[in-house]
Amino acid sequence: MKLLLDTHILLWTLFDPTRLGGSLKDSLGKPENQVFASDVSFWEISMKFALGKLSLGTAQPQELPAILLSAGFYILPIDSDLLASYHLLELPRDRHRDPFDRLLIWQAISAGMTLCTHDRTIRQHSIQGLAVLP
Repeated sequence: MKLLLDTHILLWTLFDPTRLGGSLKDSLGKPENQVFASDVSFWEISMKFALGKLSLGTAQPQELPAILLSAGFYILPIDSDLLASYHLLELPRDRHRDPFDRLLIWQAISAGMTLCTHDRTIRQHSIQGLAVLP
């Protein structure tokens, strides 16, 4: 299975794995599962870090891709085809306005991945084939 980590799950995995539920930890640890972090998350982390809304301990945002790759994770890039097809996402705008989450949802749907999130709003959307792992 291909798993795409929501930004908060990515941060918990790296900095506070005790916050991950047992089934999610098990899924992330299975060697047959490929675990991805999106370029979207790196952008979100960097923006929140710059605004002083996020602390990474001694790490810096620019170090995170290398940390993930060395841990055996994959990085899912944002490409022009994904961005150009975003209009196909039929997620009601009044329900979920976070642009980072909306793009992660579209990446997961487009790539046939399971989105790992604890965001209740996202988990309520089983739209267009979105698979979610809490």
